[in-house]
Amino acid sequence: MRRKLFLYITVLGAVAMFFSACAYTLSLNGSSIPPDLKTIDIQFFENNAQLAVPTLSQQFTEALKNRIRTQTRLSIVRGEANATMSGAITGYSIAPVSVQATNTNVAPIAGASRLTITVSVKYVYDADKKLSFEESFTKYKDFTGDIASQEQGLIQDINRQLTDDIFNRAFANW
Repeated sequence: MRRKLFLYITVLGAVAMFFSACAYTLSLNGSSIPPDLKTIDIQFFENNAQLAVPTLSQQFTEALKNRIRTQTRLSIVRGEANATMSGAITGYSIAPVSVQATNTNVAPIAGASRLTITVSVKYVYDADKKLSFEESFTKYKDFTGDIASQEQGLIQDINRQLTDDIFNRAFANW
């Protein structure tokens, strides 16, 4: 009986030591963050799009910070950090996606429209350059009716999609 107990404890200890030596930590949200990555500097994403929504830069930057703050163990700092994320909002457009017929003497109108936002992101992790990247992310949402009454909700939905993609690219290696 003692021999089996000793063997069981030895095997369990060996398995625990094996898993504690892994180079990356895994979490339930699918992210794999190197153990030496503890801080990140998320810089303000300026709105460089031709159509300007005054609060878009602030909303997007805060949505990205919130996603990283709630889904990782990383501390968001200003200045000196293990990794840096920077970029700009490079596109904001509204375009018709379907046309609705009207009377013969009236021009057709948009039956549905699409709000599209593009963000350029640069992620730098000096300890492992293979994890660094610089690329653009684009997401859209279709809507009907007037943009004015729906714009803030659409922006929130698109920001959520964009931050999901950026998070997955930076921390889930997708």
